[in-house]
Amino acid sequence: MQGQSMRRWLGPFAAMLACAAGTHAATLHFAPAVIMDRAMAALAQRGVELHAFTSPQRVTPQAQTVVRSSPDLYYALCRYDLGDPAMRLDLTMGAWPDYQSLSFFDAQTDNFATLRGTGETTSIRLLPPGSAPQDGAIVSPTTKGVILIRRLAPDAARFAAAAEAGKGDACRLSPVSG
Repeated sequence: MQGQSMRRWLGPFAAMLACAAGTHAATLHFAPAVIMDRAMAALAQRGVELHAFTSPQRVTPQAQTVVRSSPDLYYALCRYDLGDPAMRLDLTMGAWPDYQSLSFFDAQTDNFATLRGTGETTSIRLLPPGSAPQDGAIVSPTTKGVILIRRLAPDAARFAAAAEAGKGDACRLSPVSG
């Protein structure tokens, strides 16, 4: 009798497990895109331009909205949209003698490329998804994303110097053939 009662619950239990697994898989699949859509909208509301680096304010606990940023770093952001396959981004990271990096994030929140600064100006192209690989270029896995420059700037004087170096940063949309 007890075995029969347990077998009666096997079907509903299996269905519950299947639903839980499906919900888990759907969350893992869709959550990054939802998070990035919200982050992109929040960045746009904060004045982060499309296809241009936005000069940052110094990080304080009151100014942190999306992530816990480091107060020791200067951050410059560029949102991009390569929905037109005939366009690309031409990027320049100005010279900085200390630590700096250029990081690329896709629409799924994945960091798909990072370049470390060398103390000299660095230039690279970002190509739309599906583009053939090229020297001096990175192919974006998604049409939209965010590019982030970080520079070590632990105090106000270094932050001001990083902002000056940031005048050499560029994020420009241009034709792929150009």
